Amino acid sequence: MGVVKSWQRIFALLMVVLMCIGCSKVPSTSYNPWEVISVPTDAKLLDIGFTDNPEHGFIVGSNATLLETNDGGDTWQPISLSLDDPKSRFDSVSFAGKEGWIVGEPSLLLHTTDEGRSWSRIPLSEKLPGSPIAIKALGENAAEMATNVGAIYKTTDGGKNWKAQVEAAVGVVRSLNRSTDGKYIAVSSRGSFYSTWEPGQNAWVPHNRNSSRRLENMGFAENGQLWLLARGGQIQFSDPNKPDEWQEVQSPELSTSWGLLDLAYRTPDEIWIGGGSGNLLRSPDGGKTWEKDRAVEEVAANLYKIVFLPGDRGFIIGDRGVLLKYQPNAEKAAQSEAA
Repeated sequence: MGVVKSWQRIFALLMVVLMCIGCSKVPSTSYNPWEVISVPTDAKLLDIGFTDNPEHGFIVGSNATLLETNDGGDTWQPISLSLDDPKSRFDSVSFAGKEGWIVGEPSLLLHTTDEGRSWSRIPLSEKLPGSPIAIKALGENAAEMATNVGAIYKTTDGGKNWKAQVEAAVGVVRSLNRSTDGKYIAVSSRGSFYSTWEPGQNAWVPHNRNSSRRLENMGFAENGQLWLLARGGQIQFSDPNKPDEWQEVQSPELSTSWGLLDLAYRTPDEIWIGGGSGNLLRSPDGGKTWEKDRAVEEVAANLYKIVFLPGDRGFIIGDRGVLLKYQPNAEKAAQSEAA
């Protein structure tokens, strides 16, 4: 009998702990600026890019998903391409003017010079280390491509030739991000360390993680400051005055054990972070305080990527065909309704 009662007490304590973990103390945002956009796919969406025309853009994803918009992202139409493998994964899309690029796996590179009306496949060398997962259009006939093992190449002749920018790959990565001035940061596949590279360096520079938590993702602010997301909902920023040092770890919400996945700056002060199960956090003050957009929790999808574009445009993409579009006038509308 005593054993049964002991187990009952343990079970009750566990339930209390679980209930407390599930209770979020993060304050709610005063308004929700994100509109759920219906797209004609349930594939995992991976990247979004626009031409110089802010109304004309493309989304790429798993299962050779390619979607096109001509109204700024309010509606999307599927585009079917003739590929050897219809289950190819399109990882990244980028445009400079009318010229655009798509890279994916296994070892796929597509190129357009007419704003996506037609796409041609460019053969890649069988000796290419890894599969391309990131592409950045740099101007006419110029682009930079990175693979899932950290090899970086650049072309200046429309993809006919590619020149290696780094002598050796860094190893399999779980995330890889590029700054606006061409620097890269890559998190190792196990999240146990990260590496940095900048133009002019011959090799990646490895760095040990500064916490016991495994890294999920890392990237750059516009001012060059680094950010990182670690397991268990941890957030950390580098010291703006000492790039090699890190500020204190933040844990805005103890219940985010399912993970924070991406971070993006809408302005130098306003930050958005997406995570698993529709988790979306906002900081209005550069990461000092945080609030939660609970209206988005109903989306029930992993929010993998947040992108803000010139003209106060923004999108969040995720699995199962989830797409959210930023509404810049949502705050004014909420204030008007409250008045």
